[in-house]
Amino acid sequence: MISKALSPELTERIPRTKVDVTTRDCEVVIGVEAEDLTALRAALNSYIRWGNVAEETAEEVGKR
Repeated sequence: MISKALSPELTERIPRTKVDVTTRDCEVVIGVEAEDLTALRAALNSYIRWGNVAEETAEEVGKR
């Protein structure tokens, strides 16, 4: 569910990075390749934040 929620973000380009989101067993795997540490940090911060939002939203929906 979270990997599906992140899929639209894959169309948005974060400069100097390549990102891949997959699901393995019950885990979401986010692979990030970056040209430098600044680009890596930006991509990681974005995907961690988006993943947290997706997870929190799923939890709230499940409570109803």
